[in-house]
Amino acid sequence: MNAANVTALKAHLAIRVTNLDSSREFYRKLFGIEPSKVRTGYAKFDVQNPPLNFTLNQATFNGSGALSHLGIQVSSTEDVLAIRKSWSDSGLITRDEMQTNCCYATQDKTWVHDPDGNEWEVFVVLQDNLPENPKSEEATIAQSCCPPTCCVPSPASTQ
Repeated sequence: MNAANVTALKAHLAIRVTNLDSSREFYRKLFGIEPSKVRTGYAKFDVQNPPLNFTLNQATFNGSGALSHLGIQVSSTEDVLAIRKSWSDSGLITRDEMQTNCCYATQDKTWVHDPDGNEWEVFVVLQDNLPENPKSEEATIAQSCCPPTCCVPSPASTQ
């Protein structure tokens, strides 16, 4: 967005879901708000923090697409823990990764997954721009984002 006189209001993210009712309930808990619009096969959440126009579109699909995961970056570990508590209190299953090196950064994070398996993280970057590990290609891939072991939560467990 380089247009000098254009002010973006918020990002828009639309995802396909197989069951609108269960997904709407999950995202109501995730965002802590009710949808602003619900129609047959469609729900919109007008998220204020972070600014996001988030929509669910019910559709039949097989397997997963190219989406790796979704996330919300916050400013502190305390914020990560507060959101984790909110998610957990609303019945979502969370899984923590603290002091983890991912995407060439040290992060604290917690994860949840929606009814269609889309993974969400809330995270804080504690140290950024970690160097590549010159020891081996395998070590470099393990630290980049997103290799098979980075930024992909293992089966969820309650924290």
